[in-house]
Amino acid sequence: MKAITIQQYGSPDVLRLREVDAPSVGDDDVLVRVRAASVNPYDWHFLTGRPYIGRVRFGLLRPSVSGLGADLAGQVEAVGRNVTQFTPGNEVFGEVDGEVPGQPMLDLGSFAEYVCVSERSVAPKPRNLTFEQAAAVPMAGLTALQALRDRGRIRAGQKVLINGASGGVGTFAVQIAKSLGAEVTGVCSGRNLDLVQSLGANRAIDYTREDFAQCEQRFDLILDNVGNRSLSEYRRVLKPQGVYLSSFGRPENRWLGPFGQLTRMYLVSPWVSQELAELTVRRTREVLVDLKDLVESGDVTPVIDRVYPLSQVPDALLYLERGRARGKVVIAIPGGNQPD
Repeated sequence: MKAITIQQYGSPDVLRLREVDAPSVGDDDVLVRVRAASVNPYDWHFLTGRPYIGRVRFGLLRPSVSGLGADLAGQVEAVGRNVTQFTPGNEVFGEVDGEVPGQPMLDLGSFAEYVCVSERSVAPKPRNLTFEQAAAVPMAGLTALQALRDRGRIRAGQKVLINGASGGVGTFAVQIAKSLGAEVTGVCSGRNLDLVQSLGANRAIDYTREDFAQCEQRFDLILDNVGNRSLSEYRRVLKPQGVYLSSFGRPENRWLGPFGQLTRMYLVSPWVSQELAELTVRRTREVLVDLKDLVESGDVTPVIDRVYPLSQVPDALLYLERGRARGKVVIAIPGGNQPD
């Protein structure tokens, strides 16, 4: 089978499309014929080995695994003897197990024709989505849903600010916040104002023309997907009992990443009434099913900017890193030789 492989840290030109052996199916595993995947900032961090502190997990001198890719959508090809939720032919979506904190990393990611994952890391694909659309959902959708519903505890009528509203997490967050009854303000560039409003935002702010940190509005929750303002600026527009959550989309330091901002949050938090926290995400089948229900109800629709073939994963990563993507960047994998 064909797969994108990585042998060293660097820019996207170190990636290679190679013929590799198909993964074997363990007792608790599901072999998925990948029909589509999507790229995430996580993939860029793994590719470059930055921030360097991340190499404690990724591999100190070279990547600890040979493949990239987390999100996937496809068809079940085979199942292990202990699998009860799926049978061959089922259409599924989810993430490879290697993207789950605390779990061992798989050797190959979803930028491949086949991938073997645990039963708990996939769920039935939403009936109303194509494979390309479904592959855009898992990592970004899980992040947005848990930030707003579980961590932020958003209730109807509350005011939510989403910084980076036109990106992967942001486009899901706008829709999910709206479905929860929130009054949504999205921050984005001028070219994306119409998109963010079309997703349900009550107000969209063009950050090139207006400084949201100076507005008079106060918010119950700020979801920060960009990390481009100081903690004091975010706190200024947060209500006294409000919640600030950061997904740390872009590390501020090539050595320590977001740890400078994290340290400031930990030092300030005990002394203020506002809740200041890093967003941690549980990646479970149950939450994937919640996302599936939101999509099938029509409350959430993935936004796809571009679709690349498997051979152009390096180009897709470069496009994502430029920070101009509207929604998600997807990898289409229509073929796939049968594994031995």
